Amino acid sequence: MGEAAIRSIVEAIHSSPTQAVVYLSGGASLALGWLMSVPGASNTLLEAVVPYSRISMVQLLGRVPSQHCSQSMAKEMALLAYNRALKLSKPGFPVLGVGFTGTLATSRPKRGDHRFFLSMRASDRIWDSSVTLTKNLRTREEEDKVASRVLIQAMAKACQVSGTLDSGLTESEVPDESETQFIEEQELEQLINGELCFKIYPFSGEAHGSDEDRKIILPGSFNPLHDGHLKLLEVAMSVSGGGYPCFEISAINADKPPLSVAQIRDRVKQFEAVGKTVIVSNQPYFYKKAELFPGSSFVIGADTAARLVNPKYYEGSQKRMLEILGDCKRTGCSFLVGGRDIDGVFKVLEDLDIPEEISDMFIPIPPEKFRMDISSSEIRKKQASVDKRKREEEEVEQKS
Repeated sequence: MGEAAIRSIVEAIHSSPTQAVVYLSGGASLALGWLMSVPGASNTLLEAVVPYSRISMVQLLGRVPSQHCSQSMAKEMALLAYNRALKLSKPGFPVLGVGFTGTLATSRPKRGDHRFFLSMRASDRIWDSSVTLTKNLRTREEEDKVASRVLIQAMAKACQVSGTLDSGLTESEVPDESETQFIEEQELEQLINGELCFKIYPFSGEAHGSDEDRKIILPGSFNPLHDGHLKLLEVAMSVSGGGYPCFEISAINADKPPLSVAQIRDRVKQFEAVGKTVIVSNQPYFYKKAELFPGSSFVIGADTAARLVNPKYYEGSQKRMLEILGDCKRTGCSFLVGGRDIDGVFKVLEDLDIPEEISDMFIPIPPEKFRMDISSSEIRKKQASVDKRKREEEEVEQKS
C-alpha cells in the first residue's frame, strides 16, 4: 500500500501543470527516485540538483553559508530554485522552487539532532517546514524515506493535488509548519529589489505551438502601449516561424530610477485589456535578458540594433562588444529587426554595419510587412498637448 500510495500521488503531481526545480542537500534522495521513476516526470521536473559537498553549496549560493542545515538555508535554496524554474519553464505555466537541507543519521554517532528543513516557493507564497527526528529510532535509509515522504506530500500540496501520504513520523515528531502568502504588490517589490528575476502575466491564454519553449519577445517601456507594438509582434511571429509571443517590460532602467509598483501595474493593465502576455523583468540589458530567456528571439527596432553593435556602449571596445553579443548568441538568442527612424532617416537592418561574427543573430523584418513611424514618446507628447488644451478650455469656461 505504501509504494502504491506514493506512485498515486506522484502521478497526480505529474498531471498538474506545475513545473519544478528541486535542490536537495543532506537527504530526501528517495523523493527524486520516486519523481523520476513514474511516467510523466518531464511534465514536472525541470531540473534537480544535489549540492552535497561544501564547495558545491558555495557555488550554488554564491557565498559561504554560515550554517548548512537551517530553515533560512532551505528558504534560500527554494528561492534560487524558483528563479531557475522561471527561466526553464514553459511560458505561462506555474512554477515551484523546492529547497531541502537535512542532517540525518550517518555512519558515526551525531551529537546534534537528526533533523531536516524544507521550503517551497511559488509565485504567491512560501511553505516552510522543519522536522526533528527521534535519534536512534531509524536507520539512515529509514530517515531518508521519512524525509522523502514529507517532501512529496509538500509538493503535492503546492501543486494543489489532493490526497495524503503517511509520512511515517511518530506522534512526538510533529512538523513545525508555516505558510507565507504574497499579494501582487509584494511580489513586484521582490522583483524590483532583485529577489525575483521576472514575473509573467499570461493574459493571452493562447495554446502553445510546437516550439513552445521558445519565446518571441518585444521589449519596451510601453508608456503607452499602442497599435504599432501589437502589429510589430504579430509580424515578427510570422517572420520567426513560431514561438510564444510576449511583451517584456524591465522594472529596472539603466539610466533612470526603477519603475514603481504602481507604474508597473498600470502598464501591465494595458496588456490585460488587449489579452496579450507580458513579462516584467529586472534586467535592462540585452545580454542579461539573454540569460533570463535563453533561446528566445527579441523584437527590436533598427535604432536599438545600431546601439547594440556600437562599441561606444561597451567602454569603446569592439572586442568587448563582440564578446558580450557572442555570449548572447551562444544562449541561442537572436534579434528580429524592424525598420525605424534614426536621426530623421528611416533605416532597416541592411543599412547597419553588423559585424560578420554575429550577423546571423540579426534577422530583418521586411519594411513592406511592417513600418512604424510613431513612438510612445510622440503619443505622450500629443496626449500632453491635448490635455493642456483641455485644461485651458476649462479655465476659460470657469472664468466666463
